[in-house]
Amino acid sequence: MDRGARAGRRARGSRDHQGHPEGCGAGIRVDRGLTMQPRGKIVVASQHYPPDTSTTAVIMAEIACRLAAEHEVVVLSGWPGALSASQTSPGRPRVVAIKNHMAGKAALLRRAVSELMFAARTFFALIRQLRRGDVVLTVTAPFMLPYAVAAAARLRGARSALIMHDLFPDVLVMAGLLKPGSFVTRTMRAANGLMFRALNAVITIGRDAERPLLSYSGMTRNKIRFIPNWATLVPGARPITPENPFRKALSARFVVGLSGNLGFTHDPEIVFEAARLLKDQSEIHFLLSGWGIGFEQLKQLQAEAKLTNVTFVARVEDAELEAFLAAANLWIIPYRKDVAGVSVPSRFYNLLAVGRPVALVSEPEAEAALTVVENGLGWVVTPGRADQLADAIRAASRSDEGAMAGRAVKAAAKFDRTAAMNAYAGLIGELLRNPVLAEQR
Repeated sequence: MDRGARAGRRARGSRDHQGHPEGCGAGIRVDRGLTMQPRGKIVVASQHYPPDTSTTAVIMAEIACRLAAEHEVVVLSGWPGALSASQTSPGRPRVVAIKNHMAGKAALLRRAVSELMFAARTFFALIRQLRRGDVVLTVTAPFMLPYAVAAAARLRGARSALIMHDLFPDVLVMAGLLKPGSFVTRTMRAANGLMFRALNAVITIGRDAERPLLSYSGMTRNKIRFIPNWATLVPGARPITPENPFRKALSARFVVGLSGNLGFTHDPEIVFEAARLLKDQSEIHFLLSGWGIGFEQLKQLQAEAKLTNVTFVARVEDAELEAFLAAANLWIIPYRKDVAGVSVPSRFYNLLAVGRPVALVSEPEAEAALTVVENGLGWVVTPGRADQLADAIRAASRSDEGAMAGRAVKAAAKFDRTAAMNAYAGLIGELLRNPVLAEQR
């Protein structure tokens, strides 16, 4: 879900400051209703928070700012750096920085140790911050954080809610890093059962997450709330023009894009193999920009094969993201098999917002695949089938781009930030009033 942790950055001690992200709450219609808001404060625990610009940081800041419109909100942040003066004002979240060192994603052991330390520090910070009846909201990054949050909330008589971006250990099993019946997997699943029993609510961003969640003994259907993420770009079809800075050096008529973090759940090889299968079709070119283990694999494959229909560009910063997304005719999201229910691509919504179809590699029951099929937004490809991906790209190069662009923009508008923020506010209000959520119909 993230733009990745910046390796080697270290928080400079603990500090407590008021702040909110730029434009916090701007353009969001607050639906306060007519009833008096329940008392109690909200604590948001997140390793990623502004000044970090990752997807998780942006999402958590939006939620914290929306909740601060009606409640006292304290954010426990694991990201270093002071917020700017323009980010401080009354009625905004109070941010408490937790000392944190974030190792690079490739340094698995150091990363695990640093994430464990952050979870431990957050636990003790929650013990100090929480009071009976408060609500704490967290996210599954790092994966040890929800255990600390659920335990602290239970000890302090507070309520707890988890935003489920990735389901561990399921995602590690899917990536081949753990075996389904291993001691580590069984231990993590047992710990999850205890955690889900302690949690008062679990927010899913995909409809496909309910089935694997309910396989845990501590989970009940009434705890699950589906609140999808939203596009950060304004929905509207962006034209494909030769003046686009990312297309200027390309002579091909049809550009296939790949962007963002390629982690353990992604399959870089299927993208490269599809490019190899299409290397003799001069009208199709691959434009790749991103980071993570998967992109390192792609670069290594390209260094050996030197395909002329593949171009890498440096990691695209936020200011250039819209232009980059508008540069391609089609975007690929390449997942490994068994992704359904354990991960949802956050980049998906911005691809739709700029009016671009997608070639999604995943099972048909995955959330993004359901959205693609229901709205006619592109092609769903069987994981591991590079030949199917190549066929989808050929079909896309011959398709009616205008009609699909219109459908993509219309679909992106359904994933509305205001609706999501009000849903979060409604859920937190329920938890403040009653620790046991009613079954949704």
